Amino acid sequence: MCGIVGIVNLKSQKYKNLEKHLTIMNEIQAHRGPDGDGIWVNSQETIGFGHKRLSIIDLSSDGKQPMIDKELSITFNGEIYNYLELKEELKNDYDFKTNSDTEVILASYRKWGKKCVNHFRGMFAFAIWDDKEKKLFCARDRFGIKPFYYAQIGDNFYFASEAKSLLPFFEKLEVDKEALKDYLYFQFYLENKTLFKGIKELGVAHTLTIKNNKIDIKKYWEVYYDIDFDHSASYFEKKLKELIEESVKYHVRSDVPVGAYASGGVDSSLMAILASKSEEKKLHAFHGKFSISSTFDESVYAQSICEDNNINLCQIDINSQDFIDTIRKITYHLDNPVAGPGSFAQYMTSKLASQTRKVVLGGQGGDEIFGGYTRYLVAYFEQCIKGAVEGTLDNGNYVVTYESIIPNLISLKNYKPMLKQFWSDGLFEEIDKRYYSLINRAPNLGDEIYLDKLGDYDPFESFSKLFNSENVGKESYFDKMTHFDFKTLLPALLQVEDRMSMAHGLEARVPFLDHKIVEFAATIPADIKFKNGTLKKLLVESTKEYLPEKILNRKDKMGFPVPLNLWMKDELKDFIISIFDSGPEREFFNKELIKNSVQSEGQFGRKVWGFLSLELWYQEFIDKHEDYKNLIK
Repeated sequence: MCGIVGIVNLKSQKYKNLEKHLTIMNEIQAHRGPDGDGIWVNSQETIGFGHKRLSIIDLSSDGKQPMIDKELSITFNGEIYNYLELKEELKNDYDFKTNSDTEVILASYRKWGKKCVNHFRGMFAFAIWDDKEKKLFCARDRFGIKPFYYAQIGDNFYFASEAKSLLPFFEKLEVDKEALKDYLYFQFYLENKTLFKGIKELGVAHTLTIKNNKIDIKKYWEVYYDIDFDHSASYFEKKLKELIEESVKYHVRSDVPVGAYASGGVDSSLMAILASKSEEKKLHAFHGKFSISSTFDESVYAQSICEDNNINLCQIDINSQDFIDTIRKITYHLDNPVAGPGSFAQYMTSKLASQTRKVVLGGQGGDEIFGGYTRYLVAYFEQCIKGAVEGTLDNGNYVVTYESIIPNLISLKNYKPMLKQFWSDGLFEEIDKRYYSLINRAPNLGDEIYLDKLGDYDPFESFSKLFNSENVGKESYFDKMTHFDFKTLLPALLQVEDRMSMAHGLEARVPFLDHKIVEFAATIPADIKFKNGTLKKLLVESTKEYLPEKILNRKDKMGFPVPLNLWMKDELKDFIISIFDSGPEREFFNKELIKNSVQSEGQFGRKVWGFLSLELWYQEFIDKHEDYKNLIK
């Protein structure tokens, strides 16, 4: 886990102050690598890499980057978990000099070229300069666990682990209006956009090659929902359990102690328990609690997990003063506002974990792969009512019946406001429009936003293209929903996971996101994964021997809830209003009208949070752009 940067002159001309600029880019994201740094510049000074190191594997200086092997140079962020197996496979073709997974990437590239990415199990973003071919080859992992931002400015190509490292090179910094529209509708971005006009993110499972002044971006992996109807539920349960256990064994590989998050839900609990069985020493687990209300305090579940499995639980009680003290830091580290206020809780818990650990396992991916979001139940409930009315319940292989779903509707107890809004308009329309309605946050917006200034771009078109992808069966509503979230919401949550952990020099690992697990899960019939409308039914059945009844029987899990809207009505009211009062007026939203929503926001509403994050982003980056430009003067 590290930070990478690079500069390439596309016309192979000397880049003035190359080493200086790489050093500045490195320092902007210095928090990503407190254990060392390095700069490499080619002899012609047309290309250079930078690196900030967090030592996890091969703690010696032998693993220092950028790493050079004859005509190949690499800067790499991430972990290749199967590096030992690959090293054994490649030992007759390559003379290894270190114990690092970085060198394994070089050896793999030397043998397989651009197809080397197909051999890696792990999280990665890297760039290789091949001086023989005069080619830059970059790649990002299959799920977007590790970040890779890039921009072309004039004749120069820049890349970095964090977008802020690219800001000094822009003469003028503007908001990408289409990205802003995406953010307002979803609180994440489609089609690799960022809020910074001119900065894009390399897509998940994509490579980027530059040769002869041309940039070529290609996808190297996709998940296909080729459903296996030949096996029983028990077969899928057994196979899934084996794959998860195998993935955790890979993910605890480290030359430093490994810890785990313990939120109190199925996903993180399972990772903590399995990690505790793999670690030789007593595992440390980390939990952030909110004592303000039982609705937000899930510590009793985390304590149950740890007591039953001889895990040492470390907790932090998070309060409103913590929010005041950290929210600007969180904005800075996120680069782009994204997702909900869980980033605040993640920041605090990561800070706690970093005090004793460099590596921590989390449960990200479980909801998107196995169906853990309550909105899936909401969507299917509507379809069941529609099927009962139209007499079509027996059609297709994926239908959850009206009768079978009823016992699980207790999970919707805290979602009555959502149901009321969801059914107020468009009831029984086509399923893509209905899911769009479930995740679209724009209906909550009023005159606070000047939508007419954001152009004609319609986020539904981008949504529909992905929701109706050819790699997902047309008849499976469940697979369409989870696939969309897997391709959009999950990378957004992984951005939070990466930035909040790396803000403290902590490496976050996500064992559910092993491509063997994801590819296998995509073959499982939806009526097994989502039997009777039970969220994460298959995952729970596969691993229930590890999980206590208190976790298995939970019906109230709500992600990582943060009592922000309760605080806004009391101790945070003046603080939040003061943020909107500071800074200039904005072109695309009305801060005075937003302030009126501070007291009226519902308990789990996200409108004020969305605009607060946006205003803080403006203040941190747009308003301070001159400070970034001055760094390279």
